[in-house]
Amino acid sequence: MRDFTHRLAVVTGAGSGIGRSLAIALADLGADLALVDINADALAETAKRLERTRRHVSIHEVDVSDRSKMEALAVDVEAEHGRVDIVINNAGVTVAGTFEEQSIEDFEWVVGINLWGVVYGCKVFLPLLQRSDEAYIVNLSSIFGIVGVPRQTSYCATKFAVRGFSEALAAELAQGPVKVLSVHPGGINTNIVKASRYRGDSVATRSKLVAMFERRGLSPDIAAERIITAMKMNRERVLITREAYGIDAIKRVFPIIPSRVLSWAARRLGGE
Repeated sequence: MRDFTHRLAVVTGAGSGIGRSLAIALADLGADLALVDINADALAETAKRLERTRRHVSIHEVDVSDRSKMEALAVDVEAEHGRVDIVINNAGVTVAGTFEEQSIEDFEWVVGINLWGVVYGCKVFLPLLQRSDEAYIVNLSSIFGIVGVPRQTSYCATKFAVRGFSEALAAELAQGPVKVLSVHPGGINTNIVKASRYRGDSVATRSKLVAMFERRGLSPDIAAERIITAMKMNRERVLITREAYGIDAIKRVFPIIPSRVLSWAARRLGGE
């Protein structure tokens, strides 16, 4: 996709982080936006930042895990904009804690947003995307969709699923106008760590993790830039951050990383 002028992009999780950065970057390239988030105040802030671009922007307070709300979203976006060319399924959450510590409700929360939100976003907008001469679905996976790590069982489950789903969908749509991009970021300085649910011993390391991401996390603006570059190049997969490239390379050489190594790495990252 070389030209974003007058394209309509739907961005979930647009209230902050990568979603907000993508919305701003796309507007600067001439795209119109349908901003989606569950947080009305955050949505309003993103919309305010886009006023200078003079693009057609609509805001939609929607829980992406709610099927009926997502179906209604597609109807509302078509009524407001008349078209959809890009769908970016970016909304995501996590729960930090061992599998034993996480409740079934925790798992359902993560799966609902991280996986069903992506599936719903693709399903409800695909008919509109297929009307476009050139369209893109962008699904946010993670480096935790490449390697499974301790204390992130629910998050890894969903991000591995998004990766597989995106690869299969890309193959199905390969002969048509809709391309699919699977995105695998490493540590990005977004609100996901602050907004996470913490269970068990992870509660004690929350402040250390937040500080680490604020200190070492890549800017979401840079992440957005790399995602857009991947779209311009019609790519189906993009890694973001040095650790993402490193983990991907290690997994190619050692498909099964010893559990004790992953456990040690997790403790180091958690500041234990």
